[in-house]
Amino acid sequence: MSDVVLEARGLVKHFRARRGADVRAVDGVDLQLRRGETLGVVGESGCGKSTLAKLLVGLEKPTSGEIRVRGEDLTRLSGSRLRRARRNIQMVLQDPYTSLNPRMTVGDIVGEPYDIHPDAVPRTGKTRAVQELLDLVGLNPDHLNRYPHQFSGGQRQRIGIARALALRPEIIICDEPVSALDVSIQAQVINLLEALQRELGLSYVFIAHDLSVVRHISDRIAVMYLGRVVETGNHVAIYDQPTHPYTQALLSAVPVPDPRLRGRRDHLVLAGDVPSPSEPPSGCRFRTRCWKAQPACADHEPLLEIRPRSPHPSACHFAEIRNVMRRY
Repeated sequence: MSDVVLEARGLVKHFRARRGADVRAVDGVDLQLRRGETLGVVGESGCGKSTLAKLLVGLEKPTSGEIRVRGEDLTRLSGSRLRRARRNIQMVLQDPYTSLNPRMTVGDIVGEPYDIHPDAVPRTGKTRAVQELLDLVGLNPDHLNRYPHQFSGGQRQRIGIARALALRPEIIICDEPVSALDVSIQAQVINLLEALQRELGLSYVFIAHDLSVVRHISDRIAVMYLGRVVETGNHVAIYDQPTHPYTQALLSAVPVPDPRLRGRRDHLVLAGDVPSPSEPPSGCRFRTRCWKAQPACADHEPLLEIRPRSPHPSACHFAEIRNVMRRY
């Protein structure tokens, strides 16, 4: 039996623009998520990370491509079959202050999945099941009649996690789940996610801006730029041996806690702005900001593959290892 629980093949999402060309938010993404692992997805704002997350859980319909959960293509399902298949893949949203309905009690919010899927209610009953979920994420089970405004930001995110766990999914898409929280609270939520993964055997797609957080929680990492994955590999390879210039630039911008080491590593500054996703550059999409760009970069789009100087897949004609994190 394959250990791949989630797979995207040639995933594309173009948004129709009123004027001009379509916005190519996601433009040909291939991903695999294995059982019990965390796949980190990183990149600048506007690179397509959140659109990818919405596609994976079915909040957006792909323009083309496949989304397979345990080998079953969700894009070909509809009605009750789609509803049943989507129970296995849930989402934790970014902002705990807007993702919870302020007019609903915590008990109603966490228990809402049981209203949509009545056959999923445990034998102990809905109320008892909600209390068990609250206890599982570190909240007082007796607080199920309180409203979201009576909880802190970190507690609200725990409520969102409890809601995502109600149907006992195997896959959870985490769309920047800690970006709106204080640093100390971020660590608590990350520790909770890791504990739940060990206890329940969950698989995560973890989307974030904070590269330090992604390195801590991820087993493998996919780096996105302008709607496409430009480099992928295990977290050690990506952080210690980045081969794509974009990945190298992202890592060089990670703050160094020790002031004695700040001037002893590469600092790569990207030229210009991110191109419009409605009019991406020809060939390599990163070439307009890349210090390695050659005429061939404009003529031929590089494939995401292992190259002579890259031990893991990289979409760059001139991919090579450049250690920007440990030159000290």
